[in-house]
Amino acid sequence: MQAVATKKCINPACGLSFDIENDIYKCSCGSLLDIIYSKVPSKNLVEVFYARRNHGGNIFNESGVWRFRDLINYLGIDTENFDECARSLVSLDGAEGRLSKPYKMSKVADYAMMNHDSFLLQPEGYNPSGSFKDNGMSTAVTHAKMLKVRKLICASTGNTSASAAMYAANENIECDVYIPRGEVAAGKLSQAFQFGAQVIQVDGNFDDALAASLAEVNERQGYTVNSVNPFRLEGQKAIVYRVMELLNWNPPDWIVYPGGALGNTSSCGKCLIELHGWGWIKKIPRIAVINAEGANSFYELVNGLFENKKLDWNNGRPDLELVDRYYLHKQSKGVLPKTRATAIQIGKPPNLVKALRAIDITKGVVTQVNDEDMADGMSIVGLNGFDCEMASGAVPAGVRKLRLEGIIKPDDVVVGILTGRQKDPKLPVEYHNNRSNRFARPAREMNNHQF
Repeated sequence: MQAVATKKCINPACGLSFDIENDIYKCSCGSLLDIIYSKVPSKNLVEVFYARRNHGGNIFNESGVWRFRDLINYLGIDTENFDECARSLVSLDGAEGRLSKPYKMSKVADYAMMNHDSFLLQPEGYNPSGSFKDNGMSTAVTHAKMLKVRKLICASTGNTSASAAMYAANENIECDVYIPRGEVAAGKLSQAFQFGAQVIQVDGNFDDALAASLAEVNERQGYTVNSVNPFRLEGQKAIVYRVMELLNWNPPDWIVYPGGALGNTSSCGKCLIELHGWGWIKKIPRIAVINAEGANSFYELVNGLFENKKLDWNNGRPDLELVDRYYLHKQSKGVLPKTRATAIQIGKPPNLVKALRAIDITKGVVTQVNDEDMADGMSIVGLNGFDCEMASGAVPAGVRKLRLEGIIKPDDVVVGILTGRQKDPKLPVEYHNNRSNRFARPAREMNNHQF
């Protein structure tokens, strides 16, 4: 096994490279890192990926992540050697990404004012821990395994902790999860406990929990599996690979994500840059990021709603002083992120700079929707026979808003990513028992004489 990848600073003015046999997640200049591969993969692999769908009991072919292992082969293993894959790659018996692909949902398309045949949604909630996180956790923990790591560490609003704890339990690794006290859905928190993680409750929000977790990591107390880890984002590229495969590698016009920590946005941008650079796709889809109104830092910064100056990638030199002033302004006003969509209740997205690059290269857009809109989006997905959490409801709600603004056209090919399933049962119960909600199906009372 010979490593064929390096870590590289995303700051073009720096560009330092590091080998992958360490747990460094940030350059000495303070910038985040990318995983860079030394070889351009042949597009003939498309046929290999398709053939692997008939997996024949090979869990790495069955996996919706490792089926594409040749494109994320940072370890340089023989991808056709099952024994070598089994020694090196971390998988939950092939379950990550196995059930995740784009589906047509006619009721959601009507709500979003999209043509039925050009609008697709990809539910990532059917991953084993219930969210998209399993895609990236499989690759991050694979790297941790290579380093013989004894403890994983993460901060979480719920989904990351569930996924990290699940993979840690499966690999017999310790796991510490830092959560904001009282801000995590009970269903998600119960998973962390169930999988044997050490839960550490932090007074504050996700931003405070992340800072506390990274302080521990920086003291060499463990290995971070948050999305600042570039190996996490490598696995999340498989979300895009599955989209492209279903569309026969003809890119859609738009890929739409909820906006929280912005790891998915960053991963998608890197994936599209690579696929286009390799000659695998002829055009780059546009990315749309949908923030919650109550946690809308990215929306406000990108659209110039602070100091009347738009924050952009600026060829790798974004105005980070503007970002610092923005955060200080929010702090001085006592404004904290607040939304019932707790999965995206993040005020300081750790992947902001990589997400700026993704928006720049894809000519993307960032918008926001309120909690009522997200609840409607969540509910209409459910009425189409699929399950998603409130943060994922931002996707159909955001597409509807962009349609009303004329930014997305009704016949554009749009793929939205539903990032997680519902783990807060009180939300749909409350929604449907309120008759004023757009898609409510309230319970009916039955009197004795009706029996």
